[in-house]
Amino acid sequence: MFRTIRNLVRLFGIARTVARYNALPETLPQVAPAGALFWRWVSNQKEPGRVGQRLARALAELGPTYIKLGQLLSTRSDLVGERMATDLAELQDKLPPFPGSQARAIIEEELGQPIATVFLSFDEEPVAAASIAQVHFAVTADGREVAVKVLRPGIEFAFERDIDLFFWLAEWAEYLLPKLKRLRLREVVETFARTSRLEMELRMEAAAASELAANFKGDPTFSVPMIDWDRTARRVLTLERIRGLKVDESERIDAAGFDRDEILAKASAAFFNQVFRDGFFHADLHPGNLFVNQDGNITAVDFGIMGRLDRATRTYLADMLIGFLTGDYRRVALVHFEAGYVPRHQSIEIFTQACRAIGEPLQNKPLNEISVGRLLAQLFAVTEQFEMETQPQLLLLQKSMLTAEGVGRILNPNINMWELARPLIEEWMRENRGPEAQILDDLEATVYTVRRLPHLVREAERAATQIAEAGLRLHPQTIRYMLDRWVDRRQSERVAIWAILALLAVIAVELL
Repeated sequence: MFRTIRNLVRLFGIARTVARYNALPETLPQVAPAGALFWRWVSNQKEPGRVGQRLARALAELGPTYIKLGQLLSTRSDLVGERMATDLAELQDKLPPFPGSQARAIIEEELGQPIATVFLSFDEEPVAAASIAQVHFAVTADGREVAVKVLRPGIEFAFERDIDLFFWLAEWAEYLLPKLKRLRLREVVETFARTSRLEMELRMEAAAASELAANFKGDPTFSVPMIDWDRTARRVLTLERIRGLKVDESERIDAAGFDRDEILAKASAAFFNQVFRDGFFHADLHPGNLFVNQDGNITAVDFGIMGRLDRATRTYLADMLIGFLTGDYRRVALVHFEAGYVPRHQSIEIFTQACRAIGEPLQNKPLNEISVGRLLAQLFAVTEQFEMETQPQLLLLQKSMLTAEGVGRILNPNINMWELARPLIEEWMRENRGPEAQILDDLEATVYTVRRLPHLVREAERAATQIAEAGLRLHPQTIRYMLDRWVDRRQSERVAIWAILALLAVIAVELL
């Protein structure tokens, strides 16, 4: 009861803020005419801009959690519509800075020593202030220039309060409108909560930066600032200070003598390698987080939002993209059914037709006009009639693709970053979808099955022992059935062994 009252009070405050910006007038008439009349009475009808732009301003006023929520909704065109999703994507993750004295106090509390013993100098004025944290420049005791990221005071409490409200709303929405279950609202909120909690644990951000750096070890075209682990804690992150030009500073990049097309090619290759090669990608690659260093290479910062894709999802994604770009819509449909994203009882022919409706407008278009991120958004938007459940890991990727494509258009609007990465995509497809890869996949699956057999036998023996201890008698037909299963298991072992030998022989022939 207390939770309900608290959330209702909070919801009223949110509604009042949104009403001041007249951010949802187009939706209320469809829900309740009386609600629409009340909304027009309390809302500010003179607020300028489209509804998505007004909603973005309202969310910015509501605070950090709602800014993050707006960024999440920008990936869900199936929920809010494509135009509103585009407007929300421009939501700036900026807030007024908190005092430098508070930042000092947090650093001293987290590191357990006076700031004077940690840093030779510390700039009170932050260089950047976002919804979760702000950044100060400093110099360590041994003379190294660093950037110090400090979590906002009280952000954890405010976030948990808001997340509880989102879960409460998701539960009621699915209860009152069962059709919304396919959108997996609670799972989306859980994903949002999990990623945001990780973003507020700065040691996890440091670990993400370290992993990304290790993935690009030996590749000078893409780099990550070095982490200062001795000056990093739960609410403080210290890393090497980066000097360079933001990727959207086109005039300064030209004046420095750098080739923007070459920079775009490096950025495109780096993003492809993160998504397909490693399955671990920077999910917030907006221009403020990408720099061109003095060597003309790419340096990334801010690793609070990272995405992961397992190999099966990467394979699905590659097949789906190739299918769309080559006009093979049957292949696109088959990929969705094989991945289990679309239920088997749906018609593959009709789903193929839906994929064609999305892909045909792309055919014969200049490559620079094709957005893979928008293609994914349109695909998600038409899946309701096919009962395709929301895939949270793909939502984050879709948002990242849109952001990366935006960076690409800043550097050169006439070049498609996916075309630049095409040789890498084709090589990855050969290595992961060719005959050799299929043989290795089959061998791996067979070996896994053989390794599982002893475990299954032990489980059967344990179950038989429990039955015997319980004093239960087995019917003769049951015993006969179990013996037959045992024989089948022995035959399965022999079949598996022969399958492994056959696969090894095929591999040997391929190598020779």
